[in-house]
Amino acid sequence: MTPAVHPLRRVCVFCGSNRGGNPAYAAAAEALGRDLVRRGIGLVYGGGNVGLMGVLAGSVLQAGGHVIGVIPEALMARELGHRGIQDLRVVGTMHERKALMAELADGFIALPGGIGTFEEFFEILTWAQLGLHSKPCALLNVAGFFDPLLRLFEHAIQEQFVPDKHRSLAVVRAEIRPLLDAMTQQHLPREPKWIEPENV
Repeated sequence: MTPAVHPLRRVCVFCGSNRGGNPAYAAAAEALGRDLVRRGIGLVYGGGNVGLMGVLAGSVLQAGGHVIGVIPEALMARELGHRGIQDLRVVGTMHERKALMAELADGFIALPGGIGTFEEFFEILTWAQLGLHSKPCALLNVAGFFDPLLRLFEHAIQEQFVPDKHRSLAVVRAEIRPLLDAMTQQHLPREPKWIEPENV
């Protein structure tokens, strides 16, 4: 068996604070939680107890896995924080939340979600494009949810806003096990875009 390029001890998952309109989304979040535990991978996520976030964290906990949640004070004050997880870290701002989640994780997965999920995933993908990290980034394309986003990404490549070689920055799979397998073997482009990490 080929050794993993990226051993995954903890994976950060971005996902919706709503459950969405298709039951397949919650089913995928629950299944992802079980598969993470089965592989001995811990979960890092946004710390919420609502929507797909709550489904995912609950699934990991039920399967006996470890969860780290990172949530800003403002959201914790609204009682949206998941108080049942082993490690809930309360930070001051959304920026601190994203930075800490990125630091704690060995890879990143986006499940279906809204504007916040898109923003979180594309920020971490941008960091990979700039060569600021070499951790795998992935989209779990449940029920074709990300198909319109992938078409936009392809359009940006065709219009020469994104280099063709950066198509491989994101692993995209419709099923969980192939997604996790591909993440461990992902080879990111060797040449980052424009700048080196020490110049940021």
